[in-house]
This record gives sequence, structure tokens and C-alpha cells, in this order.
Amino acid sequence: MTRLHLGLFYTGVGPQTLWTDPNAADHVHIDTFVHVAQTLERGLFDAFFLGEGLRVRENRGRVYDLDVAGRPDAITQLAALAGVTERIGLVATQNATYNYPADLARRLASLDLVSRGRAGWNVVTTDNAWTGENFRHGGWLPHERRYERAGQFVEAAKELWAGNGPVERATDLVRLTATATQPRSPQGRPVLFQAGDSPGGRDLAARHADVVFSAHSDYEGARAYADDLRARLVAHGRGPDDVRILPGTTVVLGDTPADAAERARWIRREQTTGPRAIAFLEQFWGKDLSGYDPDGPLPDIEPTEDELDPSRGTLPIAWRTGKLARIAEWRELAAERNYSIRDLVTEVTPRHEGFVGTPGQVADEWARFVRDRVVDGFNLLPQLIPGSIDEVVDKLVPELQDRGVYRTEYEGTTLRNHLDLPPV
Repeated sequence: MTRLHLGLFYTGVGPQTLWTDPNAADHVHIDTFVHVAQTLERGLFDAFFLGEGLRVRENRGRVYDLDVAGRPDAITQLAALAGVTERIGLVATQNATYNYPADLARRLASLDLVSRGRAGWNVVTTDNAWTGENFRHGGWLPHERRYERAGQFVEAAKELWAGNGPVERATDLVRLTATATQPRSPQGRPVLFQAGDSPGGRDLAARHADVVFSAHSDYEGARAYADDLRARLVAHGRGPDDVRILPGTTVVLGDTPADAAERARWIRREQTTGPRAIAFLEQFWGKDLSGYDPDGPLPDIEPTEDELDPSRGTLPIAWRTGKLARIAEWRELAAERNYSIRDLVTEVTPRHEGFVGTPGQVADEWARFVRDRVVDGFNLLPQLIPGSIDEVVDKLVPELQDRGVYRTEYEGTTLRNHLDLPPV
């Protein structure tokens, strides 16, 4: 049976979430996490995903307070949520670059046990020196070697979870001698998620992942990604349907198409506050621009050749080269359209295009995606917490059920059951 799988990614940072909106809940309060997790469970979601940050972001040497500054440890938070939920999967984003395999494998196995088989691990890597300073590593690994370490890390964790005896590794990237200290959970081991879109990331997913997040939520892009990933799965000796593909995306619902489109425009504008627009341009100018009016013209001073501020997180690789040429293009665009700083940043900032329409329209489109096997579902990034989540559960889920592409009840008790994955 064709079935759409849904997760929700609670990021905590970034411009997509309107956490300063008066209707937004406290983004780090346990009551908010409980409400979100229980609402998702009421909506029969497969999983609740927590983002993870190993260092608070900064801008020009100060805490970047335009994001939520500081997030609870994901495993700790999800362990608490295991006690107030019964079925929904609980997925922790955890870093394979700066954690230790035996330690992280044990903590994830603990989450899997206390949740009775509902845990997942979103495997991420980090190679920037800014984060590495917290772990006395600095810029420890070249970009592609981080996936090599992640692969060795995951292989060691899977052996520990299998509980077949001592596990030993002695490479330049992973060294350990350890024995599992816990029994297997009802689902065998935590479900493995992976989101890298580079060739190294796709190969890591094809070798080890149970679920992948892609950045391709448009139909043709999603089809091309699925074809590529399935070919890689076969090349690694796996079945083409052994991995669930859940692109990250956003949803804006309205009572009419016009209402939904207007809400989408409002959200995009609200996501680009004045201070955030200034901070965005500072990454490119390499200078303090706090004296400029975000509703005024672009800075009249020349940018420097300095590198982008690495403490602000990552931008698309293409944005890290040709900086001066890009700024020149922006100046031409701003002059042509009479854009202010905020107007320009709203226009050029990379965003998830997402799905905009009535609940029925979005349900029709999602049904087409999943029936054509372009995706297996979606991992939603909410703009307003809890409002965006409540709307999806109360308005969109019933439309999906009416179309026969979404469950009407949980049929199993583990995350692996929910995702229709084979046993391990």
C-alpha cells in the first residue's frame, strides 16, 4: 500500500522559524516540546526530530541572539519526551565528528530502550574549526574525510548495538575497544537518518542509512535525487527500496489559494527582520554594518575580501566563492527594483520553497509525489510553533487520510514499524 510518512524537524536556529512572533511558544521550554510531540502523535506522525548545535552561533564575536541562543541536549530532551508519548519516533541529531563512538552508541541505545524502540539517530558531520575549538580539535578533518570517519563511526556503533562481543577499531579516524553494555531494544537498534547531499553524503546514506533527508522537494529534483540514491543503494548491495526518502520542506495552508499565497508572502517577509538582514549582509561585506538602516539602500562602502564569518554556520558552497561578483549583482538588482537592504535579503536568501495552498491542494500534490515514488514522505520545518504544527494535524492530515495515502492509526509500536522498514 502506498503510504506517506511524515516527520517534523524542530531546528531551534535559522530564519525559517518565527520565534519572535507574539503567538510563538517558548522554544526551549519543556512544555513546548511536550505539546509539539503530543500533537504530532495525535497526527500519527512517524517521528519528531530534534536539531543539535554543539556551539552557540556568534556574529562579529558576540552571541547571535537573532536565533534561539542555546538548545537542550537532544538525547536528554527526547528521553524526557519518551515518558509523555507512546508511539511517535524520537530522533536525535548527533555529530559523528566530535563524539566518541562507544559513548554515543551507548547513549542512543539508552534512548532506544527507555522509549521501547522509538529512537533514531540523525547522523551529521562538522568540519569547521569554529565548532572544533570546543573540542580542542579546531579544523580537524578535511571536508570529505568527515564522511569517511562517519562511515567508520556508524559501522562501529552498529556492531556494538548487535551485541556480538568486543568491538575494536584502530584507524587514523576511529580508535576503540568496547563491548555493548545494554540489551537490544524492541526494534533492534536506533533507526539511522542521514542528510548529506554531497557525493560523500549520498554514499554514506546508501551504505548505512534507513532514512535520508534530501533538499529536493520539487517534483523533478526529488525524482532525480531518488533515482541517484536508489542506484547507489544497488551498487552497495542493498535493495532500491531499503531507504525511506523524506525531503525537508515547509507548508503554508490557507482557506483559499489566494489566502495561502498571501500568508506565504507574509511569512517570508517576517523571516527577514531588519537586524537579521543587516547580519546577513555583514557576512558578505566582512564589515560591521550595524549603522545602516535595514529599510534604506544597500551599504555605500566597498566589501572586503575577508572570508565569511564561520561562526554563523554554513551557507551553500556556491556562495563561498565569487563574493564580490555576487555583491555587484545584488547592487544591480537593488538599483533596478529600488530595493532596501531588507527587500534584497528577502529576495536572495535561500529558502525552502515548500508547498502553498489549501489543505486539499497540498494533499493532492503529496499524494502524487508518493504514488509516483518520487518521495516516501516529508520532514516538515514549521514556521510558527505551535501554530503551523496544529494546522497540519487538524487540517492537512484528514485530507491525506481521505486520499488513502496516510495512516488512520499506528499499526506498530516502534519507529522501524512506522517507517515500514525491514527488521535488523
